[in-house]
Amino acid sequence: MTLSRRNVIAGLGALPVCGKAVSVLPAVPKEVTPEALAHDERFWAAVARQFSVSPDFVNLENGYYGIMPDPVRRAYHRNVDHLNERNSHLLRTEYKPRADLVRDRVAAVLGVSREEIALTRGGTEALQNLISGYNRLRQGDTVMYADLDYHSGQYAMNWLRERRGVHVAKIVIPEPATRQAVLDTYDQALRDHPGLKLLLLSHMNNRTGLVTPVREIVTMARHAGVDVIVDAAHSWGQLDFTVADLDADFAVFSLHKWMGAPLGSGFLYIRKQCLSDMDRLYTDETYPVTDIRSRVHSGTMNVAPILTVDAALDFHESLGAAVKQARLRHLRERWVNQVRDIANLEILTPEEPETYGAITAFRISGRTSQADNVAITDTLMKTYRIFTVQRGGVARGDCVRVTPALFTSTDDVDRLAAALRDIAWRMRV
Repeated sequence: MTLSRRNVIAGLGALPVCGKAVSVLPAVPKEVTPEALAHDERFWAAVARQFSVSPDFVNLENGYYGIMPDPVRRAYHRNVDHLNERNSHLLRTEYKPRADLVRDRVAAVLGVSREEIALTRGGTEALQNLISGYNRLRQGDTVMYADLDYHSGQYAMNWLRERRGVHVAKIVIPEPATRQAVLDTYDQALRDHPGLKLLLLSHMNNRTGLVTPVREIVTMARHAGVDVIVDAAHSWGQLDFTVADLDADFAVFSLHKWMGAPLGSGFLYIRKQCLSDMDRLYTDETYPVTDIRSRVHSGTMNVAPILTVDAALDFHESLGAAVKQARLRHLRERWVNQVRDIANLEILTPEEPETYGAITAFRISGRTSQADNVAITDTLMKTYRIFTVQRGGVARGDCVRVTPALFTSTDDVDRLAAALRDIAWRMRV
């Protein structure tokens, strides 16, 4: 059963400790489109004031995790204190009902039912559980991932080779990518591997930020008899979509990235009709085999992050996914458009709006080693006080990832663009 947002909030409000946050965000004007609002610096300055951010540097590495806005941070502190005070009494009495309310709330935002959601400590745990638990593989079958997929997902797929006796195929996403090129790559891969049974697919990858046309690829795979595990850890809360838009049977999500919940919160999704395709984790008997929660066993964990998810979703919904998406794309477009004319600077994420969000990577031509790109991030930090991160694993060489956030200003990304022009000039071949 999926509760309405009003019912969920009413239920949470009746609990002993209020995990909800009182937001003082400016009201989103109904008469303004998300795209127009994305340019309103006064509005976004008010949003930025909801975050406690270090003044020591410009943080453009927000893809690791998303810091909590202050109302969520305060709710988290209250929940930590309450957990510490109530101890096992909370865990044995309050927690499971409250976790179910969180599942209801998450499911409502995602457009699914509570019975299809199991809470985890993050997207990685969810991804590993789905990959290792998938039980339709037979010896000699093939599983596949791409060079841009998350490294922990790749490792888990490689693990299947040893444990299930399957073949592991790796494909390379073309560079520079386009939406059609990505579709063509997956179409050809499905044709080239008739024994393929399981595909790992990133909705938005953590290396270059490319957004793939998941629904179309899932459809192609389904016609070929291939199941797909969709990694949506980076896209949920950054892009405006529901599970219906992906048409996924299996997917993983993070709550501590773009939803702004505390570190240690995420969940997995299994379409109700597909639950039997995933084994219980370690034959867990805490829940019946028909309960999706039997696909997760995290042991005794810090439940304060989960108890704070409703506060994070309140903040998210006070802005709305469409507004967040428009602002993050605007910030990305602003710095990218200022450096596109630099001959020796390569932008690795395409220009088609449906193929990017906030995350974008760049490379200085010919500078493809880890050392080259760490040198760039070091220079950005030491000389310009801009924090970014080097990313490896891309087939054509390492790169630098840039990830603005809701508290990022246009001045911040303008500062990056100016720094990149200077760095690219110095590093020209």
